[in-house]
Amino acid sequence: MFSANRDIYNLPNFVSFVRILLAPVLFYFAFIQEPVWFLAILMFSGFTDILDGFIARVFNQITETGSRLDSWGDFTIYSTMAICAWILWPELVLQELTSYIVIVTSIISPIIVGLVKYRRITSYHTWMVKVAVVVTFVGYILLFAGWLDWPFRVAAVFSAVAATEEIAITLLSQHEHVDVRSVWTVLKYNKQDQG
Repeated sequence: MFSANRDIYNLPNFVSFVRILLAPVLFYFAFIQEPVWFLAILMFSGFTDILDGFIARVFNQITETGSRLDSWGDFTIYSTMAICAWILWPELVLQELTSYIVIVTSIISPIIVGLVKYRRITSYHTWMVKVAVVVTFVGYILLFAGWLDWPFRVAAVFSAVAATEEIAITLLSQHEHVDVRSVWTVLKYNKQDQG
């Protein structure tokens, strides 16, 4: 009982939960057309994304519950980013529509595949997804702050590669795993299962 509670009630999970709670705040600033505040809160949410994993590793509080909560937080924030971009910067979204569609599809498609196969959102945290998230986050900020547009296009490529790997992991897995760092990891798991 105590162990189960410790898996749920710990500092990294609290930080992930805070990230989820930032979504309504982001929507609020988007609806009242406050892009500066929106981007400031968005950058803070990015900080919480780094912080929860750091705390979990430092204090040895890495749990399956925490990994899944982190994935829910990521999905919530990135969905919010996509919707709020349309609200705040519709012209820019139309200008970068191809990259925007690729990034949104890259967020949604691995989730759909995971839901079909496992009836839940997968929680892999692959190295490629970590890279894609950083590149996409930076590209998003640079584009919508009005500084640079090409990093957003680069982010679309990284996002597509990361999504393809996540889908491959789901399709190749014999059963669900959490925190799978690459497609090679799941192939190793499959080999162990067969042995």
